[in-house]
Amino acid sequence: MKQKRKVLIKIILTTAVVFGILFLLQRLLMPKYVNDVVEGAFIAEYYQEENKDFDVIFVGDCEVYENFSPVKLWQEYGINSYIRGSAEQYIWQSYYILEDTLRYSMPDAVIFNIQSLQFNESQSEAYNRMTLEGMKWSSSKVNAILASMKEDENFLDYVFPILRYHSRWSELTFDDVKYMFSSKKVTHNGYYMRVDVKPAENVPAGRPLTDYSFGDKAWKYLKMMTELCEENGITLVLIKAPSLYPYWYDQWDEQVKDYAEENNLMYINFLELIDEIGIDYKTDTYDAGLHMNLSGAEKLSVYLGRILSEEIGIPDRRGDEELSAIWEQNIEDYEAEKERQYKYYGIQAE
Repeated sequence: MKQKRKVLIKIILTTAVVFGILFLLQRLLMPKYVNDVVEGAFIAEYYQEENKDFDVIFVGDCEVYENFSPVKLWQEYGINSYIRGSAEQYIWQSYYILEDTLRYSMPDAVIFNIQSLQFNESQSEAYNRMTLEGMKWSSSKVNAILASMKEDENFLDYVFPILRYHSRWSELTFDDVKYMFSSKKVTHNGYYMRVDVKPAENVPAGRPLTDYSFGDKAWKYLKMMTELCEENGITLVLIKAPSLYPYWYDQWDEQVKDYAEENNLMYINFLELIDEIGIDYKTDTYDAGLHMNLSGAEKLSVYLGRILSEEIGIPDRRGDEELSAIWEQNIEDYEAEKERQYKYYGIQAE
């Protein structure tokens, strides 16, 4: 009997050691997204927030996380917001990220950028992983993975990432060791800051398409998002950021306008409001019109903030001592990053 017990204990200990080693190897081999391709860190950062009681949540691709500044929304209007954006975030991912977010708090409004309606299937495993791996495990993450996987992807590779990254040895750097169990913040409430300037010049016109219709899967998840917001008393706002490229076709815009009207939703196409907002593509973009730099993002935020405050009724929470203390630190970090980038790019501080 004692011998059997010893054998059992030995098996348990051996199994624990093996799983421990595999866990450590997995943490080492997984991409850390701290210096180069930082976009893979955005989704996970949300869970580090000590207070997730946000009144406004943004979901979508780079047209939200590079074009709107939650810090500016707070400074100007006292709007407590967060951007749950990621690179090329597909609409089914936006839906499940929103569903996941509602496990933590119930916002008054959700802002969804509709550029991703052009996709009816996932285009890249790399983009899938930059969005999905940062989500905490829940039914929302499981469903997001199942909805996103390309034909050559395997669900178990998401459950056990070591199966996907086992050959990454040659790519390892010191950062892979340094950030095995921690990470550094790379956004400001989901906003990715860039202060450099590259004017928009010679922007290509959109090439004609054979079919301008959005796909069934894209419409399905937009409808699901609409219903999810309705069920929870959340105001859903559809937006099109003022990015000049990828091209936004008039035929696409008409479909979104029709949907918004049919479902009693607000739709704001910022491309039609450039002069009113005061955007200057010579100074307000860092990549020739694809995204706004800090100057452009703050202009957009001031404009959107007025709509959220005056037309939707998002409250001014600057009187909340706990929130104000959190935002005081957020602003300090924001200003420090601004100064660091001004110095790096040789830009005179305003």
